[in-house]
Amino acid sequence: MAGRYGRPRSVLRMRTVAGQVFLLQVAIVVLLVAAAIAALVLQSGTDSEREARNRSVAVAQTFANAPGIEAALKSPDPTAVLQPRAQAARRTSEVDFIVVMNTHGIRYTHPLTDRIGKKFVGTIGPALAGGVVTEKITGTIGPLVQAVVPVFGHGGKVVGLVSAGVTLSRVSGVVDDQFPLLFGAAAGVLLLTTGGTALVSRRLRRQTHGLGPEEMTRMYEHHDAVLHAVREGVIIVRGDGRLVLANDEARRLLALPSDVEGRRVADLGLDPDTAALLESGRVVTDEVHPVGERLLAVNQRSTERAGGPPGSVTTLRDTTELRALTGRADIARGRLKLLYDAGAEIGTTLDVVRTCEELARFGAERFSDLVTVDLAVSVLNGEEPEVAGPAIEMRRTAVAGEVPEGSLHPVGKPMRFAPVTALGSRLPSGEPVLEADLAAFSGWQRQDPERARRIVAQGIHSLIAVPLRARGVILGVVLFWRSRTPEPFDEEDLSLAEELVARAAVSIDNARRYTREHTMAVTLQRSLLPRALPDQNAVEAAFRYLPAQAGLGGLGGVGGDWFDIIPLPGTRVALVVGDVVGHGLHAAATMGRLRTAIHNFANLDVPPDELLWHLDELVTRIDQDEGAGAGGGGDGAKAPVTGATCLYAIYDPVTGACTMARAGHVQPLVLRPDGSAEFAEVPGGPPLGLGGMPFDTCRLELPEGSRLVLYTDGLVEDRERDIDTGMALLRAALRGRPERTPEETCEAALDALLPDRPADDIALLVARTRCLDAGCVAEWDVAADPSAVAPVRAAAVRKLTEWGLAEEAFTTELILSELVTNAIRYAVGPIRVRLIHDRSLICEVADHSSTSPHLRHAATTDEGGRGLFLIAQMAERWGTRYTGDGKVIWTEQALPDADRAAENSAGHAS
Repeated sequence: MAGRYGRPRSVLRMRTVAGQVFLLQVAIVVLLVAAAIAALVLQSGTDSEREARNRSVAVAQTFANAPGIEAALKSPDPTAVLQPRAQAARRTSEVDFIVVMNTHGIRYTHPLTDRIGKKFVGTIGPALAGGVVTEKITGTIGPLVQAVVPVFGHGGKVVGLVSAGVTLSRVSGVVDDQFPLLFGAAAGVLLLTTGGTALVSRRLRRQTHGLGPEEMTRMYEHHDAVLHAVREGVIIVRGDGRLVLANDEARRLLALPSDVEGRRVADLGLDPDTAALLESGRVVTDEVHPVGERLLAVNQRSTERAGGPPGSVTTLRDTTELRALTGRADIARGRLKLLYDAGAEIGTTLDVVRTCEELARFGAERFSDLVTVDLAVSVLNGEEPEVAGPAIEMRRTAVAGEVPEGSLHPVGKPMRFAPVTALGSRLPSGEPVLEADLAAFSGWQRQDPERARRIVAQGIHSLIAVPLRARGVILGVVLFWRSRTPEPFDEEDLSLAEELVARAAVSIDNARRYTREHTMAVTLQRSLLPRALPDQNAVEAAFRYLPAQAGLGGLGGVGGDWFDIIPLPGTRVALVVGDVVGHGLHAAATMGRLRTAIHNFANLDVPPDELLWHLDELVTRIDQDEGAGAGGGGDGAKAPVTGATCLYAIYDPVTGACTMARAGHVQPLVLRPDGSAEFAEVPGGPPLGLGGMPFDTCRLELPEGSRLVLYTDGLVEDRERDIDTGMALLRAALRGRPERTPEETCEAALDALLPDRPADDIALLVARTRCLDAGCVAEWDVAADPSAVAPVRAAAVRKLTEWGLAEEAFTTELILSELVTNAIRYAVGPIRVRLIHDRSLICEVADHSSTSPHLRHAATTDEGGRGLFLIAQMAERWGTRYTGDGKVIWTEQALPDADRAAENSAGHAS
């Protein structure tokens, strides 16, 4: 088929409405026919299978209940009697086979004589029990359904089985009879569809004068684009004086209302001369008419000249704008200068609040009299902005200009813009709002009617509200107010305000994203630090951690300071404070690795100097790995050298002894119960990572109630003071107040030394010592003789009974017996046993051997090797720690009421 312009037109690409309707109808008919065929096929399959089951069961039961079946089965030759009867029954009942078999499944009859005497293929178990079996199988003659029924004797006993089967193809065929009717109905529908399409096509062609949909659409698009895009007003008036069409420019020039179509020209409120000209329909060429403050050049022609309907078409051109071109050029230069200066003065820092303050100050000085900036709370917190809406919570962030008292909300005031106001309704879409005359109270006052009256009463007369929008989301809103300037805001001012705010929004969003990244880094660092102190009775502790330049909007980097309290076996506790050199994620990640390593080394229960030696090797290896990685990167970047300082102390509440070692860290401060304060003389080792240098330990006897103050250099060292001065200030601030708790000690230290904006991280840990009451500890010396085991067990049972732990006596006896026996057999004396009653029951056996026992599984033929296995099963934890003259094997048993036991042990402290 040829197209309108001679191009061939494919049937599959019909562009007429009628053709498209026809194709749609054909597609629907084809789908309906396909669905009907599918339904018939499915229904036919279901009906066929049901019919096959019913027929096979009926035939099998009829044959099984036929007279003489039982006698034939018991005859000397059942096949000779039953085979003719089965074949005759099969032909008359229209089944494919009837098989009679004995209770063992051996066939007596079959349509194929060579299969007589062979075992039946199918399920016969339920039939032997008196039931009926039906199943669908695929045999040599195709898919079929077979039934197996029992043959009952006179006593109700099953004496044989009968099976009948029929193929599905024998009972199918209903759908084949319905196909002609179905296809005939489809053909009839298609014929009706074709006829209807032809009628619709002729009707459409008659009404559109032979134009197709494509040509009509193109004409409408061109007509609409011209009317709305031209800079001339176009008005069409019918012969009866009613306005038919007015484009956007005509509405602007004549200030026409929105619902002008269909109204009489005399009712539009135009000046008399202009209304009379439009109603007259006379021909006019470039006739100038004053309309308000404008001079309009009018051209008017009749629409009847080309055979159209009665009426006239009028074009309007504004000639006053030509006179304003020179003035507009000057305004444009000033506008560009303003935006250039804004780019240099707004966004000088990566601080959200500071950027808002710069925007408010610049706008108040160079554009309006007053400026307020409101930001979403999520943006102030550095988070991703929420979905914008009237209900979004904002906070007044900056105010600039001479604000009359009691008029505008102050900084920090929460804000929610009411949806009934123009700003509240347009904020989600990012549209600005211009309120040229606030005194008109056009709806903006619904936000706060009382405050709105005060604003107008104090001389604020005009408003522009521009949402802060960046990357498609709303960050907040900027409000420009005029009070001293008499001229109200206009559309030009609105455009300038939008450009000014758009530039500032980019800077605010950059600052927000920086704040978010900094917050994420600080969150990462805090996640690597302990969130709470572990449960233990050795010390009462408190801590403080402050990142560099902490606070809202801070610009400090993430550091690597950390602290830890690690419970150790024997009621002891390890106190750790450290500092990784540098700032940033690299320092935080290194801190996390070192803290994990210290926990692992502490589980080995090594002394402080040995732990620092292992940690020093780890830091050296980290430096080497990172240096090798940087060298192989090919980009010339050099990884920062890792360095760290650390102080590690172990306090034993049983003896009151504290053993400490340090690697380049500041000295700890010891606050005695008498109020004195002194720095512990811990031998100074090199910082971690230098390698090859030994570490020495310091042992102090700390009376109960002593406070051990561990800290990083960020607390005592600052830009304005050296570390010695800071340490002297720390000692002066903390001495003389022994009644202070660890929490109060932390606060006192920070009050005395914390700068306004810390340049380095600060980690502070204060631990007040406790001593375990002597009544909670029992010790015995054991001779290296197997006969000494029994007295030690008996003494331990008496002590447990005295502590109210008689229920633990049996388990403790077994543990002591195994540990002491192993020490006598494999170690060298003297042997010492110690029981400690704390949060758990601790059993320790010390000897002078350095050989550590190992848990193993003994074979069934071994006489020994099960001792440590039994101990591991009965004790909650067990392990070995080495001393200067041997080792200690210890176990911990959970008490029935751990909380009560902890309170008792704390109460026993003196």
